[in-house]
Amino acid sequence: MASDKINAIVEELKTLSVLELSELVKAVEEEFGVSAAAAVAVAAPAEGGAAGAAEKTEFDVVLADVGAEKIKVIKAVREITGLGLAEAKALVDGAPKTLKEAVSKEDAEAAKAKLEEVGAKVELK
Repeated sequence: MASDKINAIVEELKTLSVLELSELVKAVEEEFGVSAAAAVAVAAPAEGGAAGAAEKTEFDVVLADVGAEKIKVIKAVREITGLGLAEAKALVDGAPKTLKEAVSKEDAEAAKAKLEEVGAKVELK
């Protein structure tokens, strides 16, 4: 049973267009430092681990620390993500931040190498 305040917000959301909802999600993510990505449940192996550990095929590239060469890091982030200057700068200023999600091992390693080359610290998750 939701409160009147929550019901009012839900009713207001129903009046928004898809574009407005997308902008709202982005604004909430930026304001509160959260992600609207759905959580993924991991199932245990059916045969008690007999299948063995599967090799991870998708990685998230996380900018952990900018280092001393902030401008070079911004340029590298722009190259890796295809973002504009303002977006890349905001991403770098907000480190630690996820730059890319669910990328192949090769792409993740290439992005990590590029960023570490300019002095940034990167984590692959």
